[in-house]
Amino acid sequence: MRMSLGLTFKSAKGHWVVNLSQQCSRGFIGSFVPPSPPLDPEKVKELQRFITLSKRLFVMTGAGISTESGIPDYRSEKVGLYARTDRRPIQHKDFMQSAPIRQRYWARNFVGWPQFSSHQPNPAHWALSNWEKLGKLYWLVTQNVDALHTKAGSQRLTELHGCMHRVLCLDCGEQTPRRVLQERFQALNPDWSAEAHGVAPDGDVFLSEEQVQSFQVPSCVRCGGPLKPDVVFFGDTVNPDKVDFVHKRVKEADSLLVIGSSLQVYSGYRFILTAREKKLPIAILNIGPTRSDDLACLKLNSRCGELLPLIDPH
Repeated sequence: MRMSLGLTFKSAKGHWVVNLSQQCSRGFIGSFVPPSPPLDPEKVKELQRFITLSKRLFVMTGAGISTESGIPDYRSEKVGLYARTDRRPIQHKDFMQSAPIRQRYWARNFVGWPQFSSHQPNPAHWALSNWEKLGKLYWLVTQNVDALHTKAGSQRLTELHGCMHRVLCLDCGEQTPRRVLQERFQALNPDWSAEAHGVAPDGDVFLSEEQVQSFQVPSCVRCGGPLKPDVVFFGDTVNPDKVDFVHKRVKEADSLLVIGSSLQVYSGYRFILTAREKKLPIAILNIGPTRSDDLACLKLNSRCGELLPLIDPH
């Protein structure tokens, strides 16, 4: 597979311009989706039976549901961020302790934001939103920070790891929409320009240290404190109250469906353990193996956006 992604962000007489150049032998969006076998009609029927029998369905989604929207995941073989680059996501401790690391993070995030925020839900997101409207989906938990479920209209939703579309002050807790922060970035950096190559699941792009050094980062408008996206970075922990809330939703459910997650991260895997304790039937839709395949009564290796719209939620 051949792929290159170039992104240029620059100021032209006060007007900010983003130039994207994309080349991929299988198409840009498809470049982030791992290969999968053709749909097996028998497996589709099995998932249909699983959904039909479910009256209080709990669904947990991971990065695999958003790859068909053009957002890469971390772990997929050959196409995930770890397979394509030697880059690793920022660590919570580093962000909290180092102003230069925060500067680098925000410079890269600033460049990547126009593209990241423009991604739209794919048929899998819309299918789950429809299941909720029809009363089939009891609760949805996503490990993603891309807001695509919200864009699709899902309301019975917990964003386990937060959302990149919100920003928090680390000192006073003031919350700001990310789009507002983008305007402040532009005002502080009218002549700043950068070229970036590559994109990450959280909207991060890759810049050189030379590009980062002159970037100005705004502080909280209320107290002057440092700002952080309202997401759980690697090495941080999910709010215990949020975890307890999700555990309760699992215990109230009668079945659990995992979509697009390898379940390697414990923050999501723990809810599978709760479902097992409650003896709930578990189905997994994910291209490639997961940490819980041996706990599932049904495992499907298919594209989420290809399979889920085929399921009748009635």
